[in-house]
Amino acid sequence: MPPVPKKKLPRSYTRHRRAQWKLRGPKLVNCPNCGEPRLPHRVCPNCGHYKGRQVVETGA
Repeated sequence: MPPVPKKKLPRSYTRHRRAQWKLRGPKLVNCPNCGEPRLPHRVCPNCGHYKGRQVVETGA
């Protein structure tokens, strides 16, 4: 038999907990090579550099 709460939780308790579910934008860092914003721990889509070296050929 599954556990069942003895009393109904107040609406404010549930809403207080759900208030923490916010949409956040992605964290961006500037590429040290070209200065364009990029996602951390990813290859820069603008210049193709990662950790100070060229890893992807780009058209730029």
